[in-house]
Amino acid sequence: MANFARTPSGEMPFLDHLEELRWRLIWSLLAVMVCAVAGYFLVTRMDVLGLLIEPIKPFLHGSKLKYLSPTEPFFITLKLAVSVGFVLASPIVIYQVWAFLSPALLPSEKRVIVPALYLGLVLFALGVVMSYKIVLPMTLNFTMGFQTESLEQSIVIGEYLGFVTRLLLAFGGVFELPVIILILSAMGLVTPEFLAGKRRHAVVIITVLASVLTPGDVITLTLMMMVPLILLYELSIFLSRLVVRRKRVAAAAASQA
Repeated sequence: MANFARTPSGEMPFLDHLEELRWRLIWSLLAVMVCAVAGYFLVTRMDVLGLLIEPIKPFLHGSKLKYLSPTEPFFITLKLAVSVGFVLASPIVIYQVWAFLSPALLPSEKRVIVPALYLGLVLFALGVVMSYKIVLPMTLNFTMGFQTESLEQSIVIGEYLGFVTRLLLAFGGVFELPVIILILSAMGLVTPEFLAGKRRHAVVIITVLASVLTPGDVITLTLMMMVPLILLYELSIFLSRLVVRRKRVAAAAASQA
């Protein structure tokens, strides 16, 4: 990658910003393409599709998922390979995004955001695992428990994978709430007082969100989605307090100096 000239204050001309952005996008795209090739071998050799189908097997009663087009098995494999490629390339893509944005951040913001990125990966993985192990089987058990005496399932692989992907990504994304609040607090856009004052509104929003993401009975909604989200919101308030407290201490020390 070309070296871009910066002023003593770390600023860069606008056209150089565009050029750097272009190179960051190129390297990110190349990383995804290379990792997608590796993802193809993982999908075909390690039975990734079988792993995604595992939660619905008890409801198939010995049958298999269907496909409606002669080309669908190929494109399903291709989509899975690209998805695995995105996962494998995500550290490189995140690094490219960070390398592009970090010069515009203050040192105090960098000290907060870097650990937040690692925390975000952990929380995203926890959300996906929880969705796969607990929420997905319970959701399938609930939605496929209706009209069993009158209807016979004939589930298509494309529709099923779309459903599973949306559910896994939804839970992974929702678990990023503390990271988002942490970064916003570091940038001074939200305060712990504001978050604590809006707690009741947050509970209402969490209830609506839980009902959309996890169709099921009241117990399922409460245990599987609402409680983790409320705990994540409380964790967000705690992390926001830590960040704001550090910023206030640093500002007081700087004023005394």
